[in-house]
Amino acid sequence: MSRRRSNGEDSVYRDGDRWRGAISLGYDANGFRVRKKVSGRTRTEVVAKLRKLRQQLDSGVIPDDKLTVQAFLDRWLAINLPGSVAESTEDDYVDTVRLHLGPALGRQRLAKLTVADLDKLWKAKRDAGYKPNSVRIVRTVLRRALGQAQREGIISRNAAALSSPPRIRAKEGRTLTVEQARRLLDAAAGYRLRPRVVLALAYGMRRGEVLGLHWSALDWNARTLGVTHGVKRIKDRDPSSGRKTRLVVSELKTPKSRRTLSLTPQMVAMFRQHRVHQAEAQMAAGTLWQDHGLIFASEVGTPMDPDNFSHSFSRLCEKAGLGHWHPHELRHSGASLMLAQGTPLHVVSEVLGHASIAITKDVYGHLLEGDKRAAAESMSQALFGA
Repeated sequence: MSRRRSNGEDSVYRDGDRWRGAISLGYDANGFRVRKKVSGRTRTEVVAKLRKLRQQLDSGVIPDDKLTVQAFLDRWLAINLPGSVAESTEDDYVDTVRLHLGPALGRQRLAKLTVADLDKLWKAKRDAGYKPNSVRIVRTVLRRALGQAQREGIISRNAAALSSPPRIRAKEGRTLTVEQARRLLDAAAGYRLRPRVVLALAYGMRRGEVLGLHWSALDWNARTLGVTHGVKRIKDRDPSSGRKTRLVVSELKTPKSRRTLSLTPQMVAMFRQHRVHQAEAQMAAGTLWQDHGLIFASEVGTPMDPDNFSHSFSRLCEKAGLGHWHPHELRHSGASLMLAQGTPLHVVSEVLGHASIAITKDVYGHLLEGDKRAAAESMSQALFGA
């Protein structure tokens, strides 16, 4: 007469000098039973392992001790990621897995990945000279991937989310003074580049946003300009094109980044003059012109390369005697000049297209210290007298 199995034992049997156990995981796509086996030196050890497996199954976790981190990441990149993020972001994630996560963790079993493993990896990256923000990006990619594994029940917890994020100290960016900004615009007089520099400086716009502006978003009567699209360079996924990258004009990601700017009469006049110049360029291009409706287009109407904008801007700064600057520093300069002129923080946040005023405060809050001090001195004078 066979012994009655105790609760949670499933199938337990002796195999030579080892004890083995098996638990059913259900059936695969072909209708065959899928079983998970464990082994141990004693019956008690095997029963304990089976009970742990049963608890995992009851909580929705499907254990797979053979699945490696690399195998899962490859599947995640091929199946789960496409369509959930922008193509440029997807390209960045692929590079992060290829350059960092794969080499460091690829051979490790996904189910055995621990918080300690990842904390050790983040430290190794910092010791190798990677900046904290670069380490943060690697951690973010892995956290997102492991989130999918957790939803599928492959793992019970997200080790990346539980790992210690690198501490990032906000770096105060360079900003142009009013005098430097005027020198820059004086040097740009007569250049096709000037309207782009004016917009980036006046409204703190990113270079891709400037190049993605459409004539249809400009309301001449209301004197407003919609910022809805951006130009960026991404990998070309068409193998027949023979190109590694291509330029795309895509809608800005977040509702806050899609915003409407108020234009001054001087700005409207600048756009009218620029439209005349573009009409002349279109006539000169003739049948080569490809109309994309862009305010700032190439000599044949196609989107302009953001990197070319950067190179032209750098040469302009050299001509103005300012040294080497990047267009993104115009964004910082625009924000600092707006705050210096007393523009409320929430208005600056809306003009910049930040997701929240908290982001604006984190990045540019140090520029408000003078206002805080002036407010404190005014209150002190009111309470205590001169």
